[in-house]
Amino acid sequence: MSTRKSSRRASLTLAAICVLTLVAVVTFAALGTWQVQRRAWKHDLIARVDARIHADAVPAPARADWPALDAGGDAYRRVFAIGTFADDRETLVQAVTELGGGYWVMTPLVGTDGSTILVNRGFVPVEKRDPTTREIGRRAGETRVTGLLRMSEPGGGFLRHNDPSGDRWYSRDVAAIAAARGLGPTAPYFIDADATPNPGGYPVGGLTVVAFSDNHLVYALTWFALAIMAAAGGAYVIRDGMRRRDT
Repeated sequence: MSTRKSSRRASLTLAAICVLTLVAVVTFAALGTWQVQRRAWKHDLIARVDARIHADAVPAPARADWPALDAGGDAYRRVFAIGTFADDRETLVQAVTELGGGYWVMTPLVGTDGSTILVNRGFVPVEKRDPTTREIGRRAGETRVTGLLRMSEPGGGFLRHNDPSGDRWYSRDVAAIAAARGLGPTAPYFIDADATPNPGGYPVGGLTVVAFSDNHLVYALTWFALAIMAAAGGAYVIRDGMRRRDT
C-alpha cells in the first residue's frame, strides 16, 4: 500500500514538474519572440527617423497644428521657422556634448502671428555663458532657422530637477521655460538648429545626437537560451524521476 502511495506521489510530482517546465519554456520563448518583434519595430523606427533627418526642410508646425503633434511621427523632422529672436529672454540649459560641458542656448523665436517657438541655437562653453561674450552671434531682425523638431523634455535631467526660480535648467522643458520667461503662446516643441555657423562661432549648432539603443537581439537570444535550458533541465529531472519511480 505504501509503495502504491509513493508511486502515486512520485507521478504527481513528475506531472507538476512537466507543467512547470512547459510554462517556463513557453514563457521564455514568448519573451524571446517579443524581443524579435521589438527589434523589427526598432529598426523600422531608426529607418523612419533617418529619413526625416535627411529630408528637405518643411515649415515647422503652425499653432493650429500643435494639438495634433505626435512624438512618434514628428520628432526629428527637419523643419524651418521664420521669426525674430528675443535674445533678452534666452535660457541656458546645462549640456554635455562632444565639445565638452557647457550650455544649450534656448532662444524664443517670435513669429509674425505672435506665437513663439523655442530654438536651441546650439552649444556654448562655460566661459561663453554671459551673453555679452557672444554679442556678435546674435541675429537681429527677421531670420530663418532650420533644424530638427524635438519634443519637450519635461521635469529635468538624471537625478536633477529644473529649478525655474533659481534659473537652473537641466532639460529643455518648453512649458516651464515659456512660463519662467513670460512668453506668449509657445509651441510644445523646440527646434535644434543645424550647423549653420553663427557670427563669432557661438552658439555651435548641429550637435544633435540621434541614437537608439538596440539590444533586442541580445535579449532575444538570452530568452531563447533560457527556454532551451529550462526544457533540458526539466527533461533531465523528469527522466531521472521516472527512472527512480520505476525502480
